[in-house]
Amino acid sequence: MPDLSLDLVLLLVSAAFAAGFVDAIAGGGGLITVPALMLAGLPPAQALATNKVQGVFGAATAAISYARRGLVDPRRQLGAAVVAFVAGLAGALLVGWIPAQALRYALPLVLIGMALFFALKPGLDDTDRKSRMTVPAFTATAVPAIAFYDGFLGPGTGSFFMLGFVMLAGYGVLRATAHTKLLNFASNLGGLAAFAAVGKPLWLLGAMMALAQVAGALLGARLAMRVGARLIKPLLVATSALLALRLIWQML
Repeated sequence: MPDLSLDLVLLLVSAAFAAGFVDAIAGGGGLITVPALMLAGLPPAQALATNKVQGVFGAATAAISYARRGLVDPRRQLGAAVVAFVAGLAGALLVGWIPAQALRYALPLVLIGMALFFALKPGLDDTDRKSRMTVPAFTATAVPAIAFYDGFLGPGTGSFFMLGFVMLAGYGVLRATAHTKLLNFASNLGGLAAFAAVGKPLWLLGAMMALAQVAGALLGARLAMRVGARLIKPLLVATSALLALRLIWQML
């Protein structure tokens, strides 16, 4: 680990706690941790790799929390999780081969559109609706596309998974959130497997941040299960809008 002061390490650990809390509810925790790691002086590739280390633990904790409450059956998601892992790995391996600039320009518009959808669409609550796509079709199309994006670029992956479950699979907001976490864990793990070779993550720092991620994810999942869509929707709108604004600021 580089020569980071104790104050800086504590700041990064605090950022990880906040990211775990936000990720467990609405996704978008990378909006907090990646800038914090880069402000600490880590090169972009190393910041992304270290972020994957701690992000894996937060996603796993949230997935286990929702499974224990019976909101998701991980055994029924194993096939989709394998697809997400492979796609996340492929996305991370192809980072240097595919031009990402066009995607970076389009991403803020997509995030703003998603924020408006959840903010303005009436009737979005925890009630399931008629699905527009079968589970095998969703696993074969939406899951690899979003997981590949997670490995390739990453911001907002949990929110995109959730949007897919709501719009295509017909899940209610809380159930969609629960089903997002195992897939987010798998795509994170695939990305970490690739970044570990090229990004050289700071394992000790990542482990310290992971402990905070776990604590934040436990608290976030507990609140989401207690309050449901009344908490998830506004937080999803806020994180999507903030991430879009951050990306626009970076481009300008």
